[in-house]
Amino acid sequence: MLPPNPTPPLPMSIDASLVASLRSRTGVSILECQKALEEAGGDEEKAIELLRKRGAAQAVKKAAREQSEGLIFIAQEEGKVALVLLRCETDFVARNEDFQALGNELAALALSDGEEAVRNANDKITAAVQQLGENITLGDVNVIEGETLGTYVHTNSKIGVVVSLNGGTTELAKEVAMHTAAMNPSFVTPDDVPADTIEKEKGMWKEQLKKDGKPDEIIEKIILGKEKKFREESALTTQPFVKNPEQTIGQLLGDASVTSYMRMSVA
Repeated sequence: MLPPNPTPPLPMSIDASLVASLRSRTGVSILECQKALEEAGGDEEKAIELLRKRGAAQAVKKAAREQSEGLIFIAQEEGKVALVLLRCETDFVARNEDFQALGNELAALALSDGEEAVRNANDKITAAVQQLGENITLGDVNVIEGETLGTYVHTNSKIGVVVSLNGGTTELAKEVAMHTAAMNPSFVTPDDVPADTIEKEKGMWKEQLKKDGKPDEIIEKIILGKEKKFREESALTTQPFVKNPEQTIGQLLGDASVTSYMRMSVA
């Protein structure tokens, strides 16, 4: 009588941090990373070798290469905009139709299914790596919702902006988005500049003024003026409008107000 078939061993439990590490090194999907680690008994280097023997081999070999190029992609519907940054190694690939089709597909996916859906779409990126022969990675992904939305993508598609307004018009929001692309403000209003940022700047100003031989009683007055200027230059609403420096963005907005904005760039 033949002995009964032995019970197949259960898959070993793989720590999520190990899966995340392998995914960051290879660009391969979570499921593929999980399977490879299970087969490799939790050994990350062996898992990489297994992936190299499969269809993901090219992606693994290229995963360490720097991606200094890429493009910004935008998808939009009423009340919602998705921004996606897709990175690659060369401008040659960035201009490739298939690369651009992937970027537009990912932006549409972010718009319909949310940011996490795009971050879990590594199989699409891995396929692009194999097809185009370069390391391609997903950069930032953001979905912004608002009452009045305006978008601007620079002609080289390396800077993209979404501005959300309370009130105003889409055309106004687009003007503010274009300004934001050019001037890159750090905050919406001067009051939004954090106290710790101001204190850091004050320390440097004070040190420089002392080196310049300014008396202590004058230093504080000078620093007050420097703080006001720093806040205004850092904030969107108090910056001079790039198309008309005689007018601030706050004046351009009139009764409308900026509720949020997102500026994304390849650099």
